[in-house]
Amino acid sequence: MAFDGIRARLGAIIGGFDAAQSHRRLRGFRASRAHVNTLIASAGETITARARWLARNNGYASGAVEAFASNVVGDGIKPSSSIADATRKEALQKLWLAWTDEADAEGLTDFYGLQRRAARELFLAGEVFLRLRPRRPEDGLSVPLQLQMLPSEMLPMDLNRELPGGGTIRQGIEFDGIGRRVAYHLLRRHPGDMTDPGLVGETVRVPAGDIIHVLDPVEAGQLRGVSRFAPAIVKLFTLDLYDDAELERKKTAAMFAMFITSPAPETPLQPTDEDLEVEPGQVVRLDPGEDVSTPATPDSGSTYEPFQYRTLLQIAAALGIPYPYLTGDAARGNFSNTRVALLDFRRRVSAIQHSVIVHQLCRPVWQRWIELAVLSKSIDLPGYDRDRRTYQAVSWLPTRWDWVDPMKDASAEILQIEAGLKSRSQAISERGYDAEQVDREIATERKREAALGLDFRRPGSPAQGPKGEAGSEEGDAAGDRSNDDSDADETNDDDAKPGEDR
Repeated sequence: MAFDGIRARLGAIIGGFDAAQSHRRLRGFRASRAHVNTLIASAGETITARARWLARNNGYASGAVEAFASNVVGDGIKPSSSIADATRKEALQKLWLAWTDEADAEGLTDFYGLQRRAARELFLAGEVFLRLRPRRPEDGLSVPLQLQMLPSEMLPMDLNRELPGGGTIRQGIEFDGIGRRVAYHLLRRHPGDMTDPGLVGETVRVPAGDIIHVLDPVEAGQLRGVSRFAPAIVKLFTLDLYDDAELERKKTAAMFAMFITSPAPETPLQPTDEDLEVEPGQVVRLDPGEDVSTPATPDSGSTYEPFQYRTLLQIAAALGIPYPYLTGDAARGNFSNTRVALLDFRRRVSAIQHSVIVHQLCRPVWQRWIELAVLSKSIDLPGYDRDRRTYQAVSWLPTRWDWVDPMKDASAEILQIEAGLKSRSQAISERGYDAEQVDREIATERKREAALGLDFRRPGSPAQGPKGEAGSEEGDAAGDRSNDDSDADETNDDDAKPGEDR
């Protein structure tokens, strides 16, 4: 402390940074120098508990969680295998599609539902764990693998100790001598679930290769996640209290319709057995000296709406959620401002999709799934043991975002394809689909339409092909019609009288 005082005085003498001074404006600003792991260890469980409470009881918090999960995952971040052999790729994609319905060990959702649940937990608790659970052949799964989702509370924050051989356990994570994650020491039962008869505090060591730890670290060396609600909890809770107080004030004021007063103390108003009820147009007789007054119902004031708006803007900025998504209020702001905010939000979401969900969750699941599919002979991939990377190569396609005016966006995309600025494969991938699969479906539809004599393509569409193209039935028909027309013209020319225009 003495050294800090000397350093502060020295900084004041030599000019220094104003942000490091201890003058009147910053006298109460005492920032902790503790590492983020120390801060999370001491406050992480409380922050997570408060975030979960807000998500259960506060409409804005619940809306923020749903907005984050639906934009990060949507209908699912889906794989498109990069195998060159079209037949093997199609077989692999069909097997994956069949397995996604069996992926959840609890049987509550599919693999893409697990992605959405993981995104919710990432927003609420800052992290989530998924355990890779190999299954027996007799379980009857298309690929003997399932995923078990575990909340962050299942890994104790206070489990820290040194191990023989130079290893350590820090916040429930076991590291070897060179800092690699070796295992996770998970609780057998949730510490807050009183319905689980398991032993309280009993842990089990699970190898790190069987655990997927999804988190978005914000500082170097961070081991555990922190809730995205952390910078917004205070304002969300106090705003909720303010709204409750305002509602109670209005409700209390609305309980009193009128007051009857008597100025004569010697003849007080006698109590009646029944309360006086007033109806529209009613004439009320009063005793001499009595008077009727109505309470002045207090209004919320002209500052209520601006105060709410500014506070919610701060909460939206703290959560990283656009104001309309947080509140459902689409009346404020014009189309251009809203679109700019959404573009920035979608850039953030895209970064989370690729650097967190795809990199930490989707990739390890895909790799383990392919290995077990080959080992269980669910699919035949010749030479897989020698060329794993080629078979495991995959592109993950997030759900495409839609705009308010899809016609303009589609027209702009068509112009980019025609100008050679992007390919059809790229455009289809941006929409969240596999280009090869789409082309196969289009070809199948064209054959079916031709067999039934149907054609739903718009005249002039690039998919219809140029008129008069060799080998095209439409082109041949058009050529026949043009020949007939030319013969008719020649006949008319021969029949024309001399001196007439031909």
